[in-house]
Amino acid sequence: MNRRDFALSVAGAAGAPQLSAATVKIPWSPGIKMAVQMGGDPTDEDLQFANQIGVRYTAITVDRKDDNVETFLKIKARVESAGLRVWNIGHDGNRNQEEIVLNLPGRDARIEAYKQYLKNCGKANIRYVTYAHMGNGIWHTDRETTRGSAPARGYDMAKGGEGLWAGKIFKGPLSHGRVYTENELWDNYEYFISKVAPVAVENNVFIGIHPDDPPVPMLAGIPRCIFGTFEGYKRALEIANSSHVGVCFCVGTWLEGGDLMGADVVTAIKYFGERGKIWKVHFRNMSAPLPHFVETFVDNGYYDMYAAMRALREVNFDGIVIGDHFPTMVGGPRVAVAYTVAWIRSMIDRANIEVAARKA
Repeated sequence: MNRRDFALSVAGAAGAPQLSAATVKIPWSPGIKMAVQMGGDPTDEDLQFANQIGVRYTAITVDRKDDNVETFLKIKARVESAGLRVWNIGHDGNRNQEEIVLNLPGRDARIEAYKQYLKNCGKANIRYVTYAHMGNGIWHTDRETTRGSAPARGYDMAKGGEGLWAGKIFKGPLSHGRVYTENELWDNYEYFISKVAPVAVENNVFIGIHPDDPPVPMLAGIPRCIFGTFEGYKRALEIANSSHVGVCFCVGTWLEGGDLMGADVVTAIKYFGERGKIWKVHFRNMSAPLPHFVETFVDNGYYDMYAAMRALREVNFDGIVIGDHFPTMVGGPRVAVAYTVAWIRSMIDRANIEVAARKA
């Protein structure tokens, strides 16, 4: 499918009902927040580092086996002892489940596990979770280099590549033996979200859905028609019809898609943000849009990242902004985190000043 045909295919969704403004009371404080990622057993140095760079929030990743209230509360106590707060706790078993996305054997068991995860978060007073809906993982080709010969993830459609999730590798030409239709994907999504959205409401947990990465129209027989376009997102949130289902807005993935997304970053932020539907932002830049991109430093890609930050401030976004998929820098993994956080802080400060001055 070429770009023109793809654009025409998603245009048919333009007549879908518009999202209404969120009326639910958000259970966190106003203002843009900075966060860093940590594992389920953060060290003293991990917590000290977060404090040194001025970050107040953490996004925690645990093993599937640790998805329980007792562990979540233990992690929260550990993080809060350092004066920090936990924004979300996740693991590879609560997103990108092929059984759910493709209606494979075990689907209902995976959905029940997800519902229990939401209940666990609610009992542990964790009010946000990230979900992703990819049936054959996150795709890449060879690692490439960006500024200063820093190794980084690359993806080139001409090379095919492979998908990866939870230790499983997905390859073409057909990762699951056949071509799935867009209708199948939409039916499977509706089945899933209709069962989990009420549980999210009951437990006051907000689900932010991450874009498909990369947002190629089809990968190895699996359409990426739902969370790979602006119109797909709009339709998906209308189907969910829930105050507690929204967007984990990954600026990097949106930039990967470029024109394929059907709306630029600022347009999308304003649309979903004005409706109170963005609760977490992944803040990273790209060398170029598809068909070939390399993940790069926040200040080194083809996009002006401040335009995204300003748009977030203008819609009064009050979730977390977090860097991810960092290029490898000399000095160890914390260097890239600190570098990105410094840029994020400067952009938040500038946006706060500019927007306040405009309103004065």
